[in-house]
Amino acid sequence: MKIIHTDIEGCFILEPKVIVDNRGYFFEGYNEHAFRELTGLDTKFVQDNQSYSTKGVLRGLHAQSGEHAQAKLVRVLQGRVIDVAVDARPDSDTFGQHVAVELSDKNQLQLFVPRGFLHGFVVLSDQVSFFYKCDNYYHKESEEGVIFNDEDLNIDWKLDPTELIVSEKDLILPTFKHLYK
Repeated sequence: MKIIHTDIEGCFILEPKVIVDNRGYFFEGYNEHAFRELTGLDTKFVQDNQSYSTKGVLRGLHAQSGEHAQAKLVRVLQGRVIDVAVDARPDSDTFGQHVAVELSDKNQLQLFVPRGFLHGFVVLSDQVSFFYKCDNYYHKESEEGVIFNDEDLNIDWKLDPTELIVSEKDLILPTFKHLYK
């Protein structure tokens, strides 16, 4: 496994070593020892989640706050997305900045989203199966989020806004400045 550092401290892209032959491919999706050695983080994942979505579905930008904050290791099992992590740590030098990376079943990249970040993705392929490991349990009362098209964040979702399919709940989320004053 190879770690690719992003411009935001603590947010990493992981590139597995993929072994390809005439039967297909094999790779190790996660190895706690390798992850700790390469990142310096001692993250214990306690919950796995998986979602299925179709082209244009935008999920995000979401986080959990306080003691229920979550770090996530995300990847695509089938399809292609633009995955986004926004630094919402008020004391961070990169507060309000984001990392956007294409994750797909072709490139097998993963993104580590630290605690204190908002997270979201948009589906670029006809369909996607999206998988993520979390280091804390889901807690509904600790949910928070920011509207996906926040002007200050200026995220390029790579699709025309008319192509986006966004949940009612996500359409009424506050702006970044409103949530993180």
